[in-house]
Amino acid sequence: MFNEKTLFIAGHARLPQGMAATSVFETLTITAEIDRKYGVILEASCTLATEHGRQFIGRLLKGVSINDGVDEAIAAIHKYYHGKGTNALVAALKDLALHYQQMKSSGSK
Repeated sequence: MFNEKTLFIAGHARLPQGMAATSVFETLTITAEIDRKYGVILEASCTLATEHGRQFIGRLLKGVSINDGVDEAIAAIHKYYHGKGTNALVAALKDLALHYQQMKSSGSK
């Protein structure tokens, strides 16, 4: 049965030229299952080309509370991820946070 205490949100950003994922996708997407009450990312994934990259970003974002903003998560991406997709990951995370805030302010339950 579906757990109504969580929601699924996606954030998108344009990929830079020269990344492996651009042969499959034009945009990078971060998806997250988020706890409705606290805004905590329970699980996250992205459309990086490798499984290892997707798992790494998932572990990096797990536990982040969108209610507290994404500055710490952005700093972690800059500190630990060293690839061409850094700016796209940051932009997709900001887009995801924007969608979450819009959902919260609209009172969607």
